[in-house]
Amino acid sequence: MLFTETELPGAYVIELERHSDERGFFARTFCAREFAAHGLPERFPQSNLSRNTHRGTLRGMHYESPPSAESKLVRCVTGEIQDVIVDLRADSRTFLNWTSISLSGENGRALFVPAGFAHGFITLTDDTDVFYQMGDFFRPGGARGLRWNDPRLGIVWAATPSVISDRDASYPDFDPSALVS
Repeated sequence: MLFTETELPGAYVIELERHSDERGFFARTFCAREFAAHGLPERFPQSNLSRNTHRGTLRGMHYESPPSAESKLVRCVTGEIQDVIVDLRADSRTFLNWTSISLSGENGRALFVPAGFAHGFITLTDDTDVFYQMGDFFRPGGARGLRWNDPRLGIVWAATPSVISDRDASYPDFDPSALVS
């Protein structure tokens, strides 16, 4: 695997090292030793799958409030998404900065999202599956969100959402006091 830190410290794009032949390819998607060598978690106690039927489905922007913040390793296994993260670590030099990356079944990339980040994505194709490995168990009481189109953040989305849950659509603009437990 090839690890490239994004402009947001602690967030990594992870590329597959493909070993190809006439059958296709083989690639390792996780190795505790390689993750540890980059200061990343070596254990992911929970995995989730998000099935998205329609292009333009937006999920996010989700985060966990302290002390239940969780990291994620996100990979699109079918279809394509624009994956977006926002640094919500108040003491970070990149506080409220965002970045995005295209994840797809074709490119095989993953994005490691550190604890203290908001995360969301929009599907760019129909029938998109997103696989998450979670750095901690989900704690419903810690679940939070912020508005996907908050002008303060200025996220540039690759598509206009056509499907969004009532919960995600009703998240408020960012409020720093929401980061306090």
